[in-house]
Amino acid sequence: MSNVIPFSQALRERTWSGHGESEGAGFMTDLMNGKGSRDDYISLVTQHFFIYEAIEAAADRMKNDPVAAAFISPKLTRLPAIREDLRFLIGDDWLNQITPLPTTARYVARINHVAAVWSGGFIAHHYTRYLGDLSGGQVIRTLMQRQFGFETNGVGFYLFADIAKPREFKDTYRAQLDAVEWDAAERERVIDEVMVAYRFNTELFVDLAEAKAAAAA
Repeated sequence: MSNVIPFSQALRERTWSGHGESEGAGFMTDLMNGKGSRDDYISLVTQHFFIYEAIEAAADRMKNDPVAAAFISPKLTRLPAIREDLRFLIGDDWLNQITPLPTTARYVARINHVAAVWSGGFIAHHYTRYLGDLSGGQVIRTLMQRQFGFETNGVGFYLFADIAKPREFKDTYRAQLDAVEWDAAERERVIDEVMVAYRFNTELFVDLAEAKAAAAA
């Protein structure tokens, strides 16, 4: 009888500490605890724009890749919702008013680099973002609606209208991870890249906190 742990389970367990660090970053903690402002939330959505612009462009490039294609679904696409959120939050001229923070620029460069040459790297970033959005992201949506009086405008990013049962969707996604015939070395590379993605998220929260402090000075 085999005691081999499914890859999706190993991935979750091995990266859990990085996930915890990401969630525990001070900027996000304040936002979740009601200590953050509407402008703080807008700053977060702004950085999401650049990140999802990169990852969804990568998805378009990878849609015919024999490994990556199974994970790419229009049901996950976030960029149109982010654009509408920013139009609501900032105004029609939103695109001319936003810039990527240094960590965001590095994060985008990393996505562009790995997704162009390596399906496992693309999947690592895809997994980190979208399964997070379908999990903790739903808690963020509820809290932002409560704090800032949003209904759907402003939090469209977190609304997956085409995914009626997020838990089932995530289970299917993890089954697809388990089905990929990566060898042990490649699985290690993918796990390492998920940790890279988590580090970028943690560093982004630090950047956001520093930008807020600088603006208040």
